[in-house]
Amino acid sequence: MNFIFDLDGTICFKGKPVTKHIMDMLKELEQNGHQVIFASARPIRDLLPVIDQHFHSITLIGGNGSLISKDGEIIFSRAFSPVQLNAMKKMIETYEATYLIDGEWNYAYTGDPAHPIKSRVDPDGLAEEVQLEDLEQIVKILILDSADQQQVASEAEKLGLRVHRHHGEGIVDISPPGIDKWSAIQEVGIMEKEYIAFGNDANDVEMFRHAKYAVMIGDHEELARYADAVIPLDEACEQAIVDRLSEFCAEKLELS
Repeated sequence: MNFIFDLDGTICFKGKPVTKHIMDMLKELEQNGHQVIFASARPIRDLLPVIDQHFHSITLIGGNGSLISKDGEIIFSRAFSPVQLNAMKKMIETYEATYLIDGEWNYAYTGDPAHPIKSRVDPDGLAEEVQLEDLEQIVKILILDSADQQQVASEAEKLGLRVHRHHGEGIVDISPPGIDKWSAIQEVGIMEKEYIAFGNDANDVEMFRHAKYAVMIGDHEELARYADAVIPLDEACEQAIVDRLSEFCAEKLELS
């Protein structure tokens, strides 16, 4: 079976790497013949520092589906068109927005240096922070703050872009049209009901909708509609995740 894991808020927390306890369980999944895939809002550059090096060469989905890496190389990327990008630049100027904007590898950042997101950006120094105009292919736009976040999200949707509102963090996450984790899952050859998903947020909805079985970490009203199981986000969360995966390994969990 294919096991697809979101990262932040699902199996790693507060920007820290996935713990050895969970990583060892994921290795056990592999040893039992299952395939492990990570599917994150993080670009590939920022995904690598929070997972064991053992998994750096597996299939990695980044940027909410706009990037796919395999064997250590980016094999797929979907960028905004010039028309879409120009419209977003005008919007950023109009609403005086601060942002984190990702190319395939490098990035542009204008947010507060103390913003929680900044500590997650390229912690291993794998890329370069550049000016927006120096990014050739832009695959993801994160609006950190603006004069009107709701209006920014609404106008991005009117452009046909894929928008996720992370209300807890107050940020607006914008991807090219038709891009989400489910679109990337199909891109790597996995079809509906051929995988088990773990996630926690709005950007996991499409991944959950098409999964054979979906496990939600924490409490998210929209995502809960598509979850088959819920693991509370508390002090016992990590052990509960490991226990649930152990059940899958032992084939004790009924996937109905």
